[in-house]
Amino acid sequence: MHDDPTEKHSARAARRFPGRTATGAGAAAALALAVIWGVTPRSEPDAQATAAADHDRVGGEAAAEATPEATLEDTDSGDLPDGRELTPFDTRYSAVGRLDGRLLKAVQKAARDAREDGIELRVTSGWRSKAHQQRLLDEAIEKHGSAEKARQFVNTPQKSTHVSGKAVDIGPTDADDWLIRNGSDYGLCQVYNNEMWHFELLTTPGGTCPPPLSNAAG
Repeated sequence: MHDDPTEKHSARAARRFPGRTATGAGAAAALALAVIWGVTPRSEPDAQATAAADHDRVGGEAAAEATPEATLEDTDSGDLPDGRELTPFDTRYSAVGRLDGRLLKAVQKAARDAREDGIELRVTSGWRSKAHQQRLLDEAIEKHGSAEKARQFVNTPQKSTHVSGKAVDIGPTDADDWLIRNGSDYGLCQVYNNEMWHFELLTTPGGTCPPPLSNAAG
């Protein structure tokens, strides 16, 4: 991740000089050592500005690492927040934070490498509760007119790999194309021919992905 070396220096200096608030000779000596080590005092607004810049630069990666799993949002469903795109590092949202650990690490690594190619991976769907999955299936049945046709696009809660946290949907289209071409380097494979956005861990990193299934019905 992207840690600020200046903040690390400042933190170490603060721990090694707890009497920094003293006046007179002690304070002067501490300041001299700080100058020697290249430590520059920073105001709270400056630190907040740097943290915000780090968040913007890595698409939320720094903030996600600092957020404990206990603060997961939308833990009852896995719905995405309105008006916000999620990155693979937004683990405070249950759609991302409840993904299988191996899958999440693979997608995060792929996202870092894709960014170097100018591609930003977004999570359009991840972990889902059984109720969420059933709602999607019901909507698909209404849309396509039958459970048989709906099952080509949406699995049952009992069979869905989204419910088990072992599937992730990625967007936009350029990210899907990049991951289809490079995903096997991370063990990530496109699963269905009719869903270029749906990826699972189906091989070892650097291995060969199996041929995609025609659709979610198999």
